[in-house]
Amino acid sequence: MSKRILAITFIYVCSALAWMILAGTMKLRTDRQDRKLRDAVAQLWGAKQTQQAPSIYCKSSGTNGKKGKGETQYLPLEASDITVGLKLEHRKKGLLWYSTYRVAFSGKYQVINNSDNPREIFLNFEFPTKGAVYDKFRFTVGGEEIRDIELQLGHIAEGMQLSPGQSEDVEISYESQGLDLWSYDFGEDVNPVRNFSLVLQTDFDEIDFPQGSISPTHKEAGSNGWKLTWQYSNLLTGAKIGMITPQKLNPGPWTSRVTATAPVSLFLFFFLMFVFTIVKKIRIHPMNYFFVAAAFFSFHLLLSYLVDHISIHGAFWICSLVSIFLVVSYMRLVVGPRFAFIEIALSQLVYLVLFSYTFFFKGYTGLTITIMCICTLFVVMQFTGKVDWEQVFAKSDKPTDSKALK
Repeated sequence: MSKRILAITFIYVCSALAWMILAGTMKLRTDRQDRKLRDAVAQLWGAKQTQQAPSIYCKSSGTNGKKGKGETQYLPLEASDITVGLKLEHRKKGLLWYSTYRVAFSGKYQVINNSDNPREIFLNFEFPTKGAVYDKFRFTVGGEEIRDIELQLGHIAEGMQLSPGQSEDVEISYESQGLDLWSYDFGEDVNPVRNFSLVLQTDFDEIDFPQGSISPTHKEAGSNGWKLTWQYSNLLTGAKIGMITPQKLNPGPWTSRVTATAPVSLFLFFFLMFVFTIVKKIRIHPMNYFFVAAAFFSFHLLLSYLVDHISIHGAFWICSLVSIFLVVSYMRLVVGPRFAFIEIALSQLVYLVLFSYTFFFKGYTGLTITIMCICTLFVVMQFTGKVDWEQVFAKSDKPTDSKALK
């Protein structure tokens, strides 16, 4: 008996090492593809977009010697009224899905001359990224569209002559494309934000905000997405407003995680099968365990390459059927059809198929596996409660031949 246990343990350890190598290979393939393809997706579609708030400034003339001639004096925006629409459009490259989106931006800004003298006030608007595409761009000052726009390194600078107390509205709108994250930045330091309103409309339900960003002041769930509002009258902040677009289940990382935990699945299966054979006095040679382990390994090996070509759910069920067929068709020759189709088949369904399927439920995998382990312990304890283990380990390695059970 001790030699059998040592042989089965050796087979299990070798199988676990094979799974670790396969999981490492999958992770390496995925990381290499991600480094290579993410830049390609960003070039073809667009990168993360962070829209900077426009900066307002004027050139001072050095009154009373306090400021040098031509020194830049920055002013706060009097009001900001912004609407943003995000439409999710996932893109797949290799083993990975990328969370790409379309964004429609429209901002209306109010500039005011609060001084006692006429001023030429400049508005500087910076585009989110230099390599992106901006369609349907529109830039108006006081309701008049500015067509002859001079771009300087991704910036627009427009001057306005304002009398004392005069205000002017500046409107900027465009449509663009991005990846993973969209955000609105008030600036690096703590900045004053007056009469601010930003309405973000999504066409997806799973919303998430970047770490360190400001939560919306109002949320409204719609039939197709969320309407999120940030509204402030007089705010001092250095934080951003942002939205992380939902990530689709990526076949590469998902398969790598399932493969890395496969030794736990095989251990539970081996443990239950060993107990069943002890209770039912069925002879199963360590080589039989080896072929079962190989059939389990075939599930993950086939899955790791099949997900490149078909959907992850389709690949999962095909691999499950292949592995179950290999185990059951083999074990019916070893221990007979009854034990193979009932105990073996049900155990593999639970500890391979259902065990792996829990990885589709993000956040519940650990809990599900824990419950599965506890249930396994309960079943084993009930089956072996009356087993005389001293007699089992003391007797020679001559259990009942399984051929008699066929």
